[in-house]
Amino acid sequence: MRTVEIEPTFESWQTAARLLLRDGVPPADVRWREIAQPVQPSLVAEATAPPPGVVKVPRQFLDVARRAAAAPDPTRWQLLYETLWRVVHQNHDLLADTRDPAVRRLSALAASPGAGSREAEGAAPFIPAGAGITELRAAAARCTGCDLYRHATQTVFGLGAAGARIVMVGEQPGDQEDLKGAPFVGPAGEVLDRALADVGLDRQSLYVTNAVKHFKFEERGKRRIHQTPRANEIAACRPWLEAELAAIHPEILVCLGATAARIVFGDSFRITRDRGRFAPTRWAPKTIATYHPSAVLRGQDEAEQAQLYAMLVDDLRKIATA
Repeated sequence: MRTVEIEPTFESWQTAARLLLRDGVPPADVRWREIAQPVQPSLVAEATAPPPGVVKVPRQFLDVARRAAAAPDPTRWQLLYETLWRVVHQNHDLLADTRDPAVRRLSALAASPGAGSREAEGAAPFIPAGAGITELRAAAARCTGCDLYRHATQTVFGLGAAGARIVMVGEQPGDQEDLKGAPFVGPAGEVLDRALADVGLDRQSLYVTNAVKHFKFEERGKRRIHQTPRANEIAACRPWLEAELAAIHPEILVCLGATAARIVFGDSFRITRDRGRFAPTRWAPKTIATYHPSAVLRGQDEAEQAQLYAMLVDDLRKIATA
């Protein structure tokens, strides 16, 4: 059995399928696995031209396969390769046989709304109108509004009091948050908990969430390393944050880190320059930004970490007494 790791795109599947055909690997001997990191450039280059000895497939197959690849069905890669194998080795005009079960299934995938169209709309189609936090959390578990859901373990929605006076927003879940399904439960969460305790804020009375609800990462050996979400991924997930804030109506909104701050205050906002000051926004009468707890962990040495932590605590103290 050969395990083939690909990005969840038609191009990545096509590259791998060409190599499998070249090697004569039948569909029964292939197991497909989606991954986050790109296919190695050497493999892409090697598969650019059709493999020697393999006939060209009909344009119809490529068109149908490209559309089917956008459908949110985890079995689509296997179906695509099984169909490709049969087109190449058994029946060049297979797609004309509308009674064939595989052809019918492939056509259905290609005609489905699929991930491609839903991802273009972002999270908005998944959000029930007028829902409370409990309903929003349940709906978010089914969100496929951007590509990040394909690799994350689960949606990590906000957690805390539905009627919280204070809402805190970070960037995205990390490795531990992704595994446990709750925000700020990893190393950065430990820093936040310590800072909250230092200023007398009870985390159980707060609502804590992230701007992006799925963990974005790249694999390095056995480790999953955080990657900053792209602007389109942030935009796709933004409706969830807005729905949370609309349901809670916080008095104070706290942006933890630059990503959350720019979402709320705009692209010109700079943490180093603008942190620690309250301003009214459409989400809360008192909105403030401070360093993300992970910034403390990234300090170059103990002195810098202590300085960053002191600034975080100073800002949280303003929130506690507001």
